[in-house]
Amino acid sequence: MTRGSGRAPRIVAIADTDSYVKWAAALLGAAGEGVDAALLVLETPLVVSDTQLTAALAGSGLSAARVERVAHAGLADRLAQLRPDAVLLGARGPLVRVLAREIAQLEPRPVLVTGLAGISIPATRKAVVYRMQCDLFVVHSRREVREFGALSARTGYAHRYALATLPFARGATVASAAPSGTDLVFATQAKVPADREDRLRIARLLVSAAEADPGRRVVVKLRAAAGEHQTHVEQDGYPELLASLGPLPANLVTSTEPMGRALDRAEGLVTVSSTAAIEAIARGVPVIALDMFGVSPKLINETLADADLLAGPDDVVARRFRHPDPEWLDENYFHPPADDDWTEALARLVARRADGTLPSREPLPRRGGPLRDAWERRVALGRSDTSFAGTVAYAIGMPSRAAVRLATRARRALSMGADAGTGAVANTTAERTEEAGDHVRGDADRRLRAGR
Repeated sequence: MTRGSGRAPRIVAIADTDSYVKWAAALLGAAGEGVDAALLVLETPLVVSDTQLTAALAGSGLSAARVERVAHAGLADRLAQLRPDAVLLGARGPLVRVLAREIAQLEPRPVLVTGLAGISIPATRKAVVYRMQCDLFVVHSRREVREFGALSARTGYAHRYALATLPFARGATVASAAPSGTDLVFATQAKVPADREDRLRIARLLVSAAEADPGRRVVVKLRAAAGEHQTHVEQDGYPELLASLGPLPANLVTSTEPMGRALDRAEGLVTVSSTAAIEAIARGVPVIALDMFGVSPKLINETLADADLLAGPDDVVARRFRHPDPEWLDENYFHPPADDDWTEALARLVARRADGTLPSREPLPRRGGPLRDAWERRVALGRSDTSFAGTVAYAIGMPSRAAVRLATRARRALSMGADAGTGAVANTTAERTEEAGDHVRGDADRRLRAGR
């Protein structure tokens, strides 16, 4: 991929959290010498530690010399110095919305690229809405291209989707040979399952698996060490849950090493729906996707269920790991690399930028003006937003949001009471609420802030 000038286009990625830094570094690393790549690690309340950054860059293909940290206050100046042809935004949805709005004001405007750092089925409206001002949305399977495209067609949120092999699935060997490792590796997730009792059930299961075979390790692979942050805030972390169960088997251990290193020693991987399952499959390591809590969009495990990877507690204790259904692979993350088209799509956009025909993408209309912009920036960046406008907006917005939430709960309670009296189905109210959030009008977009 080269520009009209003959040089490789300069792509600067901006990311902050562990999963998005890993994703952005690996995506740029996979592009190789076809791009002049750099990564800016944005200081936010959830930014990676130095240890997490080292782990995220391990095996990414992106040199640490191309990575630097930057504060939000200095971001515009640093981008002006780097003069990127394109900016890759790897972050949670609310932060992407803020950064896209700001970077779109640069002259000349760089091409804006975004994506999601892992399994993205089901396709959700909020994932698209937050990223509407970006020119290119990278997804990682044929199924994701199809489902996000259908979502855009259904909702009118037009986007340009492009296919890239999930960085953690590069060089896939799938089930070429039995793994040489002996560890049972459990990939934790911050939000799945969400309920404390469900997470305790998993903790007890891991203890049982360790007790059943004292000669082999059960490794609880953590996303962050104590004091470090993750992309999603974790309640009821596994170290605390395990500690609550009393003395633990000596072969039950926790680890914060890179997932790739953990899989090097793995006999199999257990998870609910972590993208680590795709990384394991790519290495030929078999998987168990826990079926203890069912299958649902909330659990993000529908695609793993389609791969025939679901199994229960007895299978975990007996280490009866599974390989995916071969017919599942091509549609789900293991298409031929030659079918990737994101770099070609990006090259076309960069060429349009160079000849002045790159169309602008305006943010979705919403009420509030500059004060709303300042509020969204403060919510996305937290204390990393040091602007006076952000401080004012936060002081005004917090009490207002609390009042709106209270009023909304009251309306829902009244509506549910009325529905119960008439026999109406409460789902109708939920569907209307979702639609209000989808259009990001007024106070409804508070439902989107916690999204991907």
